[in-house]
Amino acid sequence: MAKGYWIARVDIRDPERYKDYVATAKPAFEEYGAVFLARGGEYHRLEGQVRARNVVIEFPSLQAAYDCYHSAQYQKAAAIRQQVADAEMVIVEGVA
Repeated sequence: MAKGYWIARVDIRDPERYKDYVATAKPAFEEYGAVFLARGGEYHRLEGQVRARNVVIEFPSLQAAYDCYHSAQYQKAAAIRQQVADAEMVIVEGVA
């Protein structure tokens, strides 16, 4: 079974409140087996528009990635994130 991945590009407008997002999202990530492969850190723009923070999260399956995003716990976190940051997020299927 192929793994699932969240890919997020984020500009944080309120770093202090973003900490609330991280704390609220943590239980959902733990429940659905999330593993952070990239979270912020140095990056190099090659093409197109960029955002300041780039995140790649691995899940055991595409379904787990989808279920985590749509879980009640993560949706509480998403509501916080949407108030304090601008982001693009996608879920993609890994290669088997």
